[in-house]
Amino acid sequence: MASGKTAENVSESAPSTPASSAAAQQSDNVAHALAGAGGGLLSMALTYPLITLSTRAQVESKKAQSSTLDAARRIVQREGITGLYAGLDSALFGISVTNFVYYYWYEWTRAGFERAALQAGRASKKLTTIESMIAGALAGSATVLITNPIWVVNTRMTARKNESDLPSTSDAEKARARKKAPSTIGTLMAIVKEEGFMQLFAGVLPALVLVINPILQYTVFEQLKNVLERRKRVTPSDSFYLGAFGKLMATGITYPYITVKSRMHVATKESPKEDMFSSFRRILKEEGWSGLYGGIGPKITQSVITAAFLFAFKDALYDMTIAARRRVATRKQLL
Repeated sequence: MASGKTAENVSESAPSTPASSAAAQQSDNVAHALAGAGGGLLSMALTYPLITLSTRAQVESKKAQSSTLDAARRIVQREGITGLYAGLDSALFGISVTNFVYYYWYEWTRAGFERAALQAGRASKKLTTIESMIAGALAGSATVLITNPIWVVNTRMTARKNESDLPSTSDAEKARARKKAPSTIGTLMAIVKEEGFMQLFAGVLPALVLVINPILQYTVFEQLKNVLERRKRVTPSDSFYLGAFGKLMATGITYPYITVKSRMHVATKESPKEDMFSSFRRILKEEGWSGLYGGIGPKITQSVITAAFLFAFKDALYDMTIAARRRVATRKQLL
């Protein structure tokens, strides 16, 4: 996805055998996956406070809504600047695993489509829109099933409701709020112990529906990139803008499902059991359409900036990975 390099031109000096070709493709898939994981980690770290603001807005009722600036001010007042980074460790771990799995499966599926295109004698092995969507759907579904527990834990930590949520400003109360902030492992163990293992898969249905989000994002990205590649070499700067535009479209269309997923992640065993459609109906009835779009401002901003940096970082990291791999191969040949 990032640079137009393939396994074949990475291994120009290797014998052209099925075994070496397969090994080169596998290595290329891993390079894409590592670059995606690294790009996701860097972009998440840069934009995490916006995730905190958006998640809290998604899970609170309309009575608690206020401007993004006011929400940020209250969090800092109650919990200090670290309150904006609640759950950052689980988020960084989650985005690294998520992106590694997604990009590996996407590139694996993509390579299969490219081989099929060559065997069919197609003029171009570039993915068509339908092929991009299928590759995104397969990669996204695998990613959701593997990483959903990580995001349940992260949402609980980001939207935690304890004494820090009280409108208090004394130094003692703020210190107590920070001290009581749960750890990632502590939150995970508490969920399993108190609510059962299957609670880690809460919200998996809307999460699977949200596979539409990366499908839309990467389809827009790939097709625009294909158009641009006919004119010039795509640079990390180009990927930055293409990634931002693709994510803007995808998140704007799928945001209500993001809200429902977040609500289901924070629902405890004391909460009424709701499926995705029941949750949709309840939010519409109690809060109106605006309830499905709570926190969309910071979320759109965060998603677009994160996606832009992700694609830019991924391109740069992929190029660095390939360059390092070539240097190692050259040294081995010299030895």
